[in-house]
Amino acid sequence: MFWLIFSVLLWGFLHSLLASLRAKELALRWLGDHFARFYRLAYNLFAGISFVAVLVVAALTPDRTIYVVPFPWVILMILGEFMAVGALVIGFLQTDVWDFIGLRQVVGTDTKRPSKLVTRGLYRYVRHPLYFAGMLFIWLIPLMTARMLVINIALTVYVIVGAYFEERKLRHEFGQDYVNYAAVTPMFIPFLKKPRSRISV
Repeated sequence: MFWLIFSVLLWGFLHSLLASLRAKELALRWLGDHFARFYRLAYNLFAGISFVAVLVVAALTPDRTIYVVPFPWVILMILGEFMAVGALVIGFLQTDVWDFIGLRQVVGTDTKRPSKLVTRGLYRYVRHPLYFAGMLFIWLIPLMTARMLVINIALTVYVIVGAYFEERKLRHEFGQDYVNYAAVTPMFIPFLKKPRSRISV
């Protein structure tokens, strides 16, 4: 299990590191501003391809069943997973999918076009709906094995830590607008935080 835990945490570390503003600034300094339009797409491709390596390590790791959710509770969990997938699809559509993937930057002419803070739809209720829906999906899987548990715990820790780093980047990018948004919108769990008065950076 050690190598599985190590590979998931390494993937999470590299994923968060490359998503930081400092990493992007260094990449553009070394490769030139003309690379800016390709950074987001390259980042997503690297994240996807490198996670395949994690799955290979998982496949080679000995496994055992921890629990299987019995009927009728399994029906509720599967329904919850469908709802989580629906939330993921809606969240992607509300974020500008082509911009999220990086294709809009590749075909666009303005590589320094400012991003837009999304506060509508699911983002009215939670600041990170994609993270919340993703975590909901993996923890509602009715069959849990030892290696699935390791991956789920590692991914959950990664998402929580990564979200806090992303929060710093969003505050830097959107300033007071994001501070005000965060003051009245919960980070992961909808309806958890009550509205508060405006605060300053």
